[in-house]
Amino acid sequence: MPNRPTSDLLAALEARLGPRGFTRDADAMAPWLKDWRGRVEGAAAALLSPADTDEVEAIVRLAGAAGVAIVPQGGNTSMVAGATPDADGASLLLSTRRMRTIRSVSSQDNVAVAEAGVILSDLHEAANGIGRRFPLSLAAKGSATIGGLISTNAGGTQVLRFGTMRALVLGIEAVLPNGARFDGLSALRKDNRGYDLRQLLCGAEGTLGIVTAASLRLVPAAAARAVAWVGIERADDALGLLRRLEDAMGEAIESFEIIPAEGLALVLRHIAHTRAPLTDPHRWHVLIEATARAGAPSPTDALEQALARAIEEGHAADAIVAASESQAEAFWRIRESLSEAERIDGFAAKHDVSVSVSVMPWLLEDGAAEVEARFPGVRVLGFGHLGDGNVHFNVRAPIGMDSKAWLADQGDDISAYVHDLVRAKDGSISAEHGIGQLKRAEFARTAGATRLHALQAIKQALDPQGLFNPGKLLP
Repeated sequence: MPNRPTSDLLAALEARLGPRGFTRDADAMAPWLKDWRGRVEGAAAALLSPADTDEVEAIVRLAGAAGVAIVPQGGNTSMVAGATPDADGASLLLSTRRMRTIRSVSSQDNVAVAEAGVILSDLHEAANGIGRRFPLSLAAKGSATIGGLISTNAGGTQVLRFGTMRALVLGIEAVLPNGARFDGLSALRKDNRGYDLRQLLCGAEGTLGIVTAASLRLVPAAAARAVAWVGIERADDALGLLRRLEDAMGEAIESFEIIPAEGLALVLRHIAHTRAPLTDPHRWHVLIEATARAGAPSPTDALEQALARAIEEGHAADAIVAASESQAEAFWRIRESLSEAERIDGFAAKHDVSVSVSVMPWLLEDGAAEVEARFPGVRVLGFGHLGDGNVHFNVRAPIGMDSKAWLADQGDDISAYVHDLVRAKDGSISAEHGIGQLKRAEFARTAGATRLHALQAIKQALDPQGLFNPGKLLP
């Protein structure tokens, strides 16, 4: 059991970090003690904001000697309260937000080396500056940090072509629970020196090490893109459409997002300056992005022709290809505002799950119908990344009911039912958001003894005192 920090430890940390790196001021700490969804609020003995890896090492050594727990935090955009400390106030909250240096970007190696606190959108700009791009994007790109994206193995909207964060991380620098620095930034494409600590730390949610920097894969910048909004009547139509577009355009198809009519309606209701891309209503909508490299034909004509054939063949009801960058961004703003619009609308039982791509249409329609029949009055809102099987399967309160009270009363039962539906299809209860605090009980219930034993053995080996991000991931 971790100890509470003593006045001597706090004084030593303050002396080492200075006024910019150490605070106990309640107002300064308050924004970082509540999770993004507003469901969990914790407390901390102090907020530590190291400026570099040396200071992270010093913090870990001092805290480790005193047996005090550390909760690492990046942009505080976790969907599962994975960066929120416990309510007992005994932990130290370590923010990497001051570690914002992009150490290098190379078009020769196609690698960027970025510190943990670098904001994703800043990395995008740096890569664009040398004619490259970092091919991971998500709605929180203006606040999510590289360290947090690695620790949760983030996915986003381009997994269809480029994979999750694990596929993009070529090397990691991290401070381990014993205070030692793991210097693994070398971005070798082939390196068979035993266990891959880089992959172990990616997705560990800060329970095995504090990521301080990473070497990240870059790809050539897209010379042109085409963004389309398509109306369809059945989720099955979306999968058929995806496969036809892939046959016609290959890897040019980078993003393929499916959105229900109610999701679009929520955004139009709650997010200012948004409008429906198509005139007529449709039960489902698909957002598609295709890109082309320099020297290749523009993807616009190919996408327009492929969509026209899809409409003729009955795989789509209507479609529009953005005529400008501003229109393309308007289409994407709808998709990226879905979570915000839901949050404004009220509390919901939210599930970030994954199933085989072929099963996803079933989950969005038949699985949703099963949930609504089992819990009368609830409204399922499912959307997500069709190309990789990731569904944001959110169950909303019956109309007119206090959503917060409803969630407290029925949320656990609903989540267990949803997760069992997913498990019956060999799916996962966590696709890209991690386990954090909010899914620990369900992870313990569903993971299986062998998986849990292996994870707990790794945790015990690297963090025997249990000081890194306690209360997260593992039961």
